Amino acid sequence: MQATAYTYDPETRSGQVLLDDGTPLPFDAAAFDAGGLRLLRPGQRVRIETATAESAEGAPGERRITLVTLQTF
Repeated sequence: MQATAYTYDPETRSGQVLLDDGTPLPFDAAAFDAGGLRLLRPGQRVRIETATAESAEGAPGERRITLVTLQTF
């Protein structure tokens, strides 16, 4: 899935992307580190992979980003 980098904090290695429909979706340091990036600038096109977290009751939860990397063609 593709998105656009929206925010990025180099100290925490976390931030947010905007999906193509404008929905913001946060990512954490683990997702950033999984992509092998060193820096991310707002406005860059990125490729993300997501997973749906399940709640303790087994019900579907929120979508979370598991990988952020630069979009290549």
